[in-house]
Amino acid sequence: MSTLKGKGTMKSSSVVALGCMLAAGLVWSEGAWSYHSYLLTVQQLQSGLSKARSGDKKGFVLVDVRSFEEHVSGVIPGTDLNIEFREIKSRHREIGAHLDDHIVVYCQSGHRSNLAAETLADLGYRHVYNVAGSMNAWVEAGFPVERPRR
Repeated sequence: MSTLKGKGTMKSSSVVALGCMLAAGLVWSEGAWSYHSYLLTVQQLQSGLSKARSGDKKGFVLVDVRSFEEHVSGVIPGTDLNIEFREIKSRHREIGAHLDDHIVVYCQSGHRSNLAAETLADLGYRHVYNVAGSMNAWVEAGFPVERPRR
């Protein structure tokens, strides 16, 4: 997994700040190019979310990969959907993303979202980002938590 800082592009001009922090990258693996997920800080995520004109125009899909019980206890504002990390391979089409769209995943600590991000990358998604520290880091940074949309 790579840490991204200060590079990248996004299709939406409303997320230029996040776009500058995200980058699509290829990693040489076993003699062939393959895609891998990247690490995003909560500060980078918050910056991108704050620049978006609205939650559905942020330029990326934000996925909570925690359990349903954890999800209903509170989410990062702008979360689009909840797919438990163990189900990400079988339910990834519910994200509604193309292989070149940007997908950001988070869990409670970052471990399960790392597994989910790598699964999505293995499925061919090129721009997958795991939030470092996930909800724990988000709350520790003092960022708001909201009730999930249902």
